[in-house]
Amino acid sequence: MVAARPGRADAARVEIRRAEIADAEAGAWCHLLCWQEAYAGLLDPRRLQEKTDPTGFGRRTERWAGAIEAGVVRWLAFNPGLDVPIQDRVIGFSSPGPGRDDDAPTPLELYSVYVRKAWWGSGLGQRLLDVAIGKEAASLWLLEGNERALAFYRRNGFVADGARVDEEFFGVPELRMVRPAQ
Repeated sequence: MVAARPGRADAARVEIRRAEIADAEAGAWCHLLCWQEAYAGLLDPRRLQEKTDPTGFGRRTERWAGAIEAGVVRWLAFNPGLDVPIQDRVIGFSSPGPGRDDDAPTPLELYSVYVRKAWWGSGLGQRLLDVAIGKEAASLWLLEGNERALAFYRRNGFVADGARVDEEFFGVPELRMVRPAQ
């Protein structure tokens, strides 16, 4: 028997809270697994494998812990299941902060919203977006060709502003989107 995909009622039960240093390993696992799930078919498979190889995972966890310690805001969504392995403890996250671009169109930037594939369509991404930026004006960058993310952000009032950069880490261009205060 195949387990049912989590729905809106399940997403409503998910605890979302600000990340603490003790959450760094679970958050880093979520980040890595979300990249694998969200970018499969969007990136060159070898490049995706190279960038998401868990070898040296300790460094990824250290970066997460360092960012949290430095005050980077990360909102984490915790799996409501009991006794889940650390890789599945965090099922999504979002992160807002000050705009990083010299020509930032808004003071606030949404750095990320990621949700594990099993939770796509459950409303969890919406909850993470809402806790991260509320109704404030914001900008964000997303990988070109990521149609799922593009549709999500459009539903939330974001529009492409014409800015485009070559993203070096994954080797795929990024597009900037902006939304006014809601």
